[in-house]
Amino acid sequence: MAVKPATPLSPEQLQSVWGTLKSPRRLKTEVLAGLVVGLALIPEAIAFSIIAGVDPRIGLFAAFTMAVTIAFTGGRPAMISAATGAVALVIAPLVKSHGVDHLIAAVILAGVLQIVLSVSGVAKLMRFIPRSVMVGFVNALAILVFLAQLPELIDVPWLVYPLVAVALLIMFVLPRFTQVVPAPLVAIVVLTLITVLAAVVVPTVGDKGQLPDSLPGLLIPNVPMTLETLQVIFPFALAMAFVGLLESLMTAKLVDDITDTRSSKTREAWGQGVANIVTGFCGGMGGCAMIGQTMINVKASGARTRISTFSAGVFLLLLVVVLGDVVSLIPMAALVAVMIFVCWATFDWHSIHPRTLKALPKSETFVMVITVVATVATDNLAIGVGSGTVLAMVMFARRVAHFVTVERTVGGGSVTYTVNGELFFASSNDLYTQFEYALDPAHVIIDMSRSHLWDASTSATLDAIADKYGRSGKQVEIVGLNEASTEMRRRLAGKLGGN
Repeated sequence: MAVKPATPLSPEQLQSVWGTLKSPRRLKTEVLAGLVVGLALIPEAIAFSIIAGVDPRIGLFAAFTMAVTIAFTGGRPAMISAATGAVALVIAPLVKSHGVDHLIAAVILAGVLQIVLSVSGVAKLMRFIPRSVMVGFVNALAILVFLAQLPELIDVPWLVYPLVAVALLIMFVLPRFTQVVPAPLVAIVVLTLITVLAAVVVPTVGDKGQLPDSLPGLLIPNVPMTLETLQVIFPFALAMAFVGLLESLMTAKLVDDITDTRSSKTREAWGQGVANIVTGFCGGMGGCAMIGQTMINVKASGARTRISTFSAGVFLLLLVVVLGDVVSLIPMAALVAVMIFVCWATFDWHSIHPRTLKALPKSETFVMVITVVATVATDNLAIGVGSGTVLAMVMFARRVAHFVTVERTVGGGSVTYTVNGELFFASSNDLYTQFEYALDPAHVIIDMSRSHLWDASTSATLDAIADKYGRSGKQVEIVGLNEASTEMRRRLAGKLGGN
């Protein structure tokens, strides 16, 4: 009797924690992915601590608490959150001017603000970010992650370069033969064995800073509970909340596309807030989603569930507290190679293919380029995405404005102007110039049945048109307004002044 082949699992079924726990093969993938990410998080967290101007343990504790907490509260399974460079750049001035206690207070306040923003529906704003900005965001982050590895490749022993090459060869070639064990993990183990057994002297994780030897505990920031303290930390907390949410929601959308599944952006937003509050009270520097480690988890290692995120946090803590002496021996060349591999896998190479560039509208390509340039130049995701989104909106408004047409029909002692298209601030300005004020008869009809009024600028333009005709003793009749446009005219007509 023929054995009936097993039905392939859907992308949604692959995200099931319970289903994964019942499948040894899938569980092994999740746990090993968490191990790889945990290893990769260690030097990153230490590096971001240095950027923020705090002890490496503060960054490592943040990586642990963010990952473990978001595994339960987050809305995007398999996404990794930890201490990040974006957050480190925001909080560095606060640490320099007021110290670590004010930093911890700002992290807690940022978490509260993120919860408030999530309840206010900030996650829904993701729909206004165009695809060209998303592609630019992905490519810019791939470039930034690559640039962050360059210091580890400059002024180092020459043996670092062949070690990086060996690791990259393993990660590119091994998956063609087997995917039983994640290729990045194999690369890390192989390079560590080579450097230890051959007594090769190259930079290691231990060179980055002291690893913690105890678990994080409850920490109440020692700051005055005054309005002055709030005035100091609020700007930093607000910037941290916005940057963290933006990077997290953009990363969640990217993982949605990769895994062909949907996630709850609102839950992810308040989940980030809860994770930052927990992190603050544990003495961490706060954080958000990390695209590099998320790509290691999802793309390089094939993880799909919250188990991998939880495992990454647990492994990180175990590695630095229990196996700190072993972890400190890992050559930085191995972790640099993993991150370079992630950059290659993350970058959207199709977006810069000549065929793609030829087919895309030049305006969309320009938006993508501006997003990349602004993000890389400022090392600030918020500025890059904001610049790209504003530019895309301006270009969209400019295109739509040209779709408005006016048809003039004369007959029966009157003239009728039929307006076609959407009327808003960009298109209504041109509307004013499309009437024959001197030549038209005394009765002018403006038929709006094929258009819609979107803002006060359009109502003001209609007032200006009527006023100009009125100065010549001519009467204007506006007809065909839909219900929403009629209500806007009722509220605004004659109250905004002429053009």
